[in-house]
Amino acid sequence: ATMSRFWNERLQQLTPYVPGEQPQMTNLVKLNTNEHPFGPGETVTQAIRAAVDERLRLYPDPDATQLREAIADWFGLEASQVFPANGSDEVLAFIFQGLFQPGEPVLFPDISYSFYPVYCGLYGLESRTVALDDQLRIPVEAFQPPNGGVIFPNPNAPTGRFLDLESVERILLANPDRVVVIDEAYVDFGGESAARLIPDHPNLLVTQTLSKSRSLAGLRVGYALGQRHLIEGLERIKNSFNSYTLDRPAQAGATAAFRDEAGFRAAQQAVIEQRERLNSGLEALGFEVVPSRANFVFCRHPAISGAELAAQLRERHIIVRHFDKPRIEQYLRITIGTAEQMDALLAALAEILNGGEVQS
Repeated sequence: ATMSRFWNERLQQLTPYVPGEQPQMTNLVKLNTNEHPFGPGETVTQAIRAAVDERLRLYPDPDATQLREAIADWFGLEASQVFPANGSDEVLAFIFQGLFQPGEPVLFPDISYSFYPVYCGLYGLESRTVALDDQLRIPVEAFQPPNGGVIFPNPNAPTGRFLDLESVERILLANPDRVVVIDEAYVDFGGESAARLIPDHPNLLVTQTLSKSRSLAGLRVGYALGQRHLIEGLERIKNSFNSYTLDRPAQAGATAAFRDEAGFRAAQQAVIEQRERLNSGLEALGFEVVPSRANFVFCRHPAISGAELAAQLRERHIIVRHFDKPRIEQYLRITIGTAEQMDALLAALAEILNGGEVQS
């Protein structure tokens, strides 16, 4: 490791995020990274193809104007209240860099998106985790000043639990001088967006992504919604870092995705149906399932450990996410897939648990 002498001190101290595994096995049932089971609609892929021509020699629109307008229309906001970027992870990076206050800890749940502590390390921020209760719910009253800002996913990940907007509003009102970020990567699978609270709360930023509900994880597009002063702060960082963040094909595909409401609703409904079917199947096998509003479920079985279940499923070419972390090491996080994938998973679990058939 002597060559890392070229790394500066901050780089040497970083602990990077580890993404979900992308295994190279064949005929795999891949349920570990919350990708959408169905591809984007034809209008979306056509729009991306149409953007791939000789105009690629030109810089893209640095403000992603068309995309901003499409997102603003969807939410009933102004285009000036929308900030598009490369996936919501880039939006989050800018928030940690420019909107959270150093000197006081950033607050987020102890069981949450594991990128938050990574960003704190990258930008030299303190953090403090807030423990979920024994039902894995967010304790609203614990998000109190002093803090440098508040962030949590809603629905939360990896638990899938949704916090109602009245509770979100209580957190906003408790922190009038700090930015409160609601990370809504999974909101389209049965949650409700806090975007409608934006007019009343100058401290609210909502982040969303096209990676999950819009089947575009491979395109890398996300965005923030908030009052103009917060969006201006994010633009200021972007334009001090990389002013042309979203390429032409990404802008075209993302804009088309917001215009394909029928395709979006149909795919959304299909995932919700499979989630409810999986819940019933898991409960029939004796699993305890956390109520989910996301495109995954978080569950555990009283008779067999999470690590053992994950290993046995892997032997059957089914990959789910197991977090080897305190409080949740018994749980599996299972992405909602196609009906065939859910059937394969339930059949494998029945075999692992009792060598028997799924009770119908």
